[in-house]
This record gives sequence, structure tokens and C-alpha cells, in this order.
Amino acid sequence: MKIDVYSDMVCPWCRIGKKNMNDALLAWSQESDATIEVNYHAYQLDPSLPPEGLPFNDAMEKKMGGAERLRPMLERVTEAGAAVGVTFRFDEVPRMPNTVLAHRMTALVPEDRQPEWVEAVMRAYFEEGRDIAVKQVLLDIAAELKIDAEDLGRRIDAGEGSDSVQKDIETAQGLGLTGVPFFIINNKYALSGAYPAAQFLEAFRKIERQG
Repeated sequence: MKIDVYSDMVCPWCRIGKKNMNDALLAWSQESDATIEVNYHAYQLDPSLPPEGLPFNDAMEKKMGGAERLRPMLERVTEAGAAVGVTFRFDEVPRMPNTVLAHRMTALVPEDRQPEWVEAVMRAYFEEGRDIAVKQVLLDIAAELKIDAEDLGRRIDAGEGSDSVQKDIETAQGLGLTGVPFFIINNKYALSGAYPAAQFLEAFRKIERQG
């Protein structure tokens, strides 16, 4: 079984959905011998952002239609995250970054390290307020995970990862994706949104029954 995950590192619901998926994967490992492979794919909520990003509050207030609408939205997300064990510190987030560089690095890290890499980048952004549009910040995260940051930096400088990101974005457009997280199980079943762990488990069981 495999899951293709379309997400963006600055999408809080993607982080919540990923946590729910991981909880379901843990529960699944305790009831089945069948393994599930997870592959991460690039999606950008706002590809129009400049490479260096924009001030977080300015960008989000413009998107939401003012501070009066932004504040309760951030509170709802924070509460939803806390309910599943995920922390959001929006007061620590100074910028809304363009995530294309982070997605390129995701394409270049070893596949078996991608889940922890994506989680580390999201944690750096949502909890520590680190600017994940900055190459050195991303390389520092890689080094913290004991991923070869020097090699990763060379490959990024050589332009690697761009084709993979573009392919993911084109595939997402072909699928008609207008938002994330989006999960495709076995190229057949789709879950759109931050589904609870129980619904992931239900899908896993259904697929296993069908053989």
C-alpha cells in the first residue's frame, strides 16, 4: 500500500492532516503486517509570493480580509492542532515564505528521510519562527537531522529538484487540486483535508479487504 501526500510546509491543516495520518500509520502497524509507503509531493498555496516571502501578518491579513478575520482563524487552527498534539506558535512566525526552495530540498533528501524532514521544516516554521525561504535555514535543518547539508547545498546550487517540484505541481493541477492536504492511497482512493486518524484507518482496512 502507498500514500501520495500533496502538501505545503506553510499549510497548518497539512501539518494536522499529516499528524493524523501518522497516528493512523502507527495504529495500522499494530494490527497489520502490511506496510504503507508514504511519498511527499510539492504544492504551493501561494506561488505568487516573492522568493524572500512577505511579512506574515501583512500577507495573511490581506488574504483573510483583515486582522479581525485572521485572529479567530489562527485561534481555530491552534486549537485544532492542540487537540491532536501539534503545536502552533503563530506569534513566533515573522514571515510568510515562498516554499519552492523547501520543496526542492524535499525532492533531494533520501526518500526514507522525507517524512522526518517535512516534519522538521514544519516545526521550524510553525513553532520556532524560522524563515524556511532561506537556503541556510533549510541546510541547518538538514544538518540537525544528520542529512548531508553540504551535498544538499551543492545540488540546490546546481538547480536540482526544480524539475521534480514542477512535475508535482503540474500533476496536482491535472488532478484538479485546489487545496491541501490531499492524500491519494494506492492511486485510487483520495482523501482531501485534515481527516481524523480513524478515517485513514478505515480506508486502510477497506483496501486490505479488497486485496
